[in-house]
Amino acid sequence: MAREGIDDDLDLDNVGVIREIYDDSNAHEHFAQELERMLEERRDVILIEPTNIGDEAAKWIRFGNFLHKGAVISGAFCLLSPLLLPGRAALVHYPLGFWSGACAMLYGISWQSDPCCKYQVDLDGRVMSRLRLERLTTASPLVLVRRDDRVRKYLHNTVSGMAVLYTAVKAYEWWNSS
Repeated sequence: MAREGIDDDLDLDNVGVIREIYDDSNAHEHFAQELERMLEERRDVILIEPTNIGDEAAKWIRFGNFLHKGAVISGAFCLLSPLLLPGRAALVHYPLGFWSGACAMLYGISWQSDPCCKYQVDLDGRVMSRLRLERLTTASPLVLVRRDDRVRKYLHNTVSGMAVLYTAVKAYEWWNSS
């Protein structure tokens, strides 16, 4: 079964490889520039051989995933708190609504415009197993796979927006009842 925009739609000819070749003292900068170029070219798959660049890219992608999941999960629990905790929902929905809004805002400001947000790390090796890898210099490169994230962003923005709106309405009601 295909996962969210990968496998079946993958163009295995649109693969970029960042090779771990140290020609000079600025090799790290060359690797970073090569990654930026491949991200901007919208390669379907990017193989990163240098460990330091691969680790940085994986951390940045995990950070974006953390913001996305933080916004969606806290927003969903904020909206469900009156059903799950009747009578005590106010203790929960204020911080959850705030957290959802903060994560969504930080995601929108720092992450959404980055070309790296369209990629995910291939953790299970399904994509790597389908590639022709005859000239790699490492046995375990980091594999980035481009994904269509329109549905994910729509879900993210809708849930966070509703959670922030719900929290704002509840804060307004509390303020006027005092």
